[in-house]
Amino acid sequence: QVQLVESGGGLVQAGGSLRLACAASGRTVSYYNMGWFRQAPGKEREFVAVINYIGDSTYYADSVKGRFTISRDNAKNTLYLLIHSLKPEDTARYYCAARSNTAVLITNPALYNYWGQGTQVTVSS
Repeated sequence: QVQLVESGGGLVQAGGSLRLACAASGRTVSYYNMGWFRQAPGKEREFVAVINYIGDSTYYADSVKGRFTISRDNAKNTLYLLIHSLKPEDTARYYCAARSNTAVLITNPALYNYWGQGTQVTVSS
């Protein structure tokens, strides 16, 4: 089993920055692809970014490309999401997820094996 705990969310003004972290425990996630997703009230959970298990391949949703950076530190069993130029439409609960099948980078949340509880990001205009 893998337990994931997100942190780093908060209230920030538009244009600001945040760094989200996702700490894994229970099992090393060094052999898992990891992703970030978000869900705003009344909306479906949407893909944000994904990184492969090695950390040398990433993919982003068009809405965040150029503003968000996903990275990982396998030695610390931790996933990160660095967010710049925040917009009010980025307001959502952000979740990290782990997927054991590492063959391809997946954007469908239904195909991820483990999830954290999320961290809230609120962007004021």
